[in-house]
Amino acid sequence: MPTIKLVIEYEGTSYAGWQRQPDQPTIQAAIEQAIHQVSQARVAIIGAGRTDSGVHALGQVASFRTDSDWPASRWMRALNAVLPRDIAVRASAIMDDHFHAQHSARGKLYTYRILHRSAKPTISRSFVWHIYRPLDEAAMQAAAAILIGSQDFSSFEGSLTDNTNPVCHLQRLAVLRQGEEIHIEAYADRFLKHMVRAMVGTLAEVGRGKRTPQSLTEVLKARDRCAAGQTAPPQGLCLMQVDYD
Repeated sequence: MPTIKLVIEYEGTSYAGWQRQPDQPTIQAAIEQAIHQVSQARVAIIGAGRTDSGVHALGQVASFRTDSDWPASRWMRALNAVLPRDIAVRASAIMDDHFHAQHSARGKLYTYRILHRSAKPTISRSFVWHIYRPLDEAAMQAAAAILIGSQDFSSFEGSLTDNTNPVCHLQRLAVLRQGEEIHIEAYADRFLKHMVRAMVGTLAEVGRGKRTPQSLTEVLKARDRCAAGQTAPPQGLCLMQVDYD
């Protein structure tokens, strides 16, 4: 039974996140419905990460097993013909039986966009967090550097999770100015629920002078969500890519 790998792009604005939920539109449910529509098969797809409500993706990865003997390229064409206009399959491939979109992943890259200007956003309002107050980008980068490494990120983990391992290897956390926007890039082997958004919200508080960069050391040690800053809104976050061996 072949294993199919999909690389997926979506705008998360109209969805209650990736994971299937009763009586709410989700990315997972929309793709499973599309697979059924083109192949008449009911399958459960596995995503590399469970993006939250309102979060976007350019490089989400999903996998599923099927009895179909279609060539890989046919899956991309067939699914894109029936998927909603805010979801697209960018690539499809046939993988070996051991491939698993979540468990085989070795790293994920997220980018968070902050629009830093006085005027409110219009065209980009569903893709950025608008902050009009002054931000000290150097202080934000100094704080970000403290978080890099293999650490217990309990202070940045959202509630209502069944995760038992709070240690992640954060390899990159960069604060980059691009015109009117500040981009925060985060790359790690894995992320906890709401972790990127909690880190971004905390870095924004550093940028606004509400806490010092050095305070992030104590935030990590606290292992308590109350020690970190606010959770940044979802629309600024995008899953850019998932890496595999």
